[in-house]
Amino acid sequence: MFKPLFTSGSLFLKGVDILLENLFKLKENGTNAKTEMMAGITTFMTMAYILAVNPAILSASGMDSGAVFTATAIASCIGTLFMAFFANYPFALAPGMGLNAFFAYTVVGQMGYSWQVALAAVFVEGILFFILSLTKVREAIFNCIPFSLKYGVTGGIGLFIAFIGLQNSHLVVDGATLVSIYPFKASLASGEFYTTGIGALLALIGVILTAVLMIKNVRGAILLGILITWGLGIIAEVTGIYIPDPAKGAFSVMPDFSNGLYIPSLMPSFMQMDFSYIFTFNFVTIMLSFMFVDLFDTLGTLIGVASKANMLDRQGRLPRIRGALLADSVATSAGAVLGTSTVTTFVESSSGVMAGGRTGLTAVTVAILFLASLLFAPVFLAIPAFATAPALIIVGFLMLATVLNIDFNDMGEAVPGFIAIIAMPFMYSISEGIALGIISYVVINVLSGAAGKKNISGIMYILAFLFVLKYIFV
Repeated sequence: MFKPLFTSGSLFLKGVDILLENLFKLKENGTNAKTEMMAGITTFMTMAYILAVNPAILSASGMDSGAVFTATAIASCIGTLFMAFFANYPFALAPGMGLNAFFAYTVVGQMGYSWQVALAAVFVEGILFFILSLTKVREAIFNCIPFSLKYGVTGGIGLFIAFIGLQNSHLVVDGATLVSIYPFKASLASGEFYTTGIGALLALIGVILTAVLMIKNVRGAILLGILITWGLGIIAEVTGIYIPDPAKGAFSVMPDFSNGLYIPSLMPSFMQMDFSYIFTFNFVTIMLSFMFVDLFDTLGTLIGVASKANMLDRQGRLPRIRGALLADSVATSAGAVLGTSTVTTFVESSSGVMAGGRTGLTAVTVAILFLASLLFAPVFLAIPAFATAPALIIVGFLMLATVLNIDFNDMGEAVPGFIAIIAMPFMYSISEGIALGIISYVVINVLSGAAGKKNISGIMYILAFLFVLKYIFV
């Protein structure tokens, strides 16, 4: 009597497998549903911090933090779904770090505009990006970048996100030498170890554990590294070894359900854009600033993550890049409508790629988790920075390996690539690394007389000129 039910269940699962195959071409990309979902979980775990950080930053501009949290989760879900179905790539989108700080502290804080005007600038930026994507301008820019710079950007992003992981875990702190390792011995004497120090130590343990798991080819090693490190943090807090102190950036790792499960209202920020300044020079300046950073952060991320996943073709181009760029632009405008800063492709997508993600099914998994986070925010937000830090550090190492593809016998290729690599972590900006890499590539090869042989694209000359103007006038 149970056979028909069993048969129906089998047919349903088979139908799901066929649907996923038709949508995401899993076999063609050498992957399967289980791997893609695990990769999606990994990506989400490494970027879930945005759900806590973005409301904290944008609330400094006067925005309601609860509304920003909801807008962040929904905008990330929508943008990532666009990426999945427009381009079938395992890349996730969310409000970009740096762009949100520019929104809150520069446009609103320093320039004195309201957050409603800033949202309007983000909305217009997304529309212009959409138009540029349709006209292939963004795609042309991506495709004209030489291989050495693409690999340099990949390595630079690797160092950049590893540095973020080191900072988030407090393994790297301010010091007399600008940065230094966490003072474990001194912190034990002062008692600081039991707040920030234990997190730094657990992050270091997490890096070692994750590396061991990867060496042993354990599937989902990066995700397991996050969960094990978080579990150790919970044990440390329960036993009193870890003492949370929010004032020092050491938060409780235990989920807080004191307020139950609820979704903060979106209304305080929904459709609150102010276009009254749209025809002023300052508004155009603000909008172009958002667009400038978004353009090259997005291109840098796509180049870096795609090259590490071997998604670039023989010419160094990313197939279906137009769909990826369209997803980015539509998500930006949608995010502004919901009430958050520029939505962009996240570097942390590389963690899912390294966990085996190759198709849009990874992105769909991330999108679903962002939507689920609306109900389970206490759980997702309890994952501490020191638990996600090992993933960022390990992924940074893996991305840095791409520099081996740079031809170091050709100084005209190697030096610009090197400049792009070191600029990103030392200047704390992906876009600065791209800008200096492009300028140095053009200038070095022109002055050395190698530009003609390398047939440098006209777009590279234009970009180099515009970047020079940026440093002179901006």
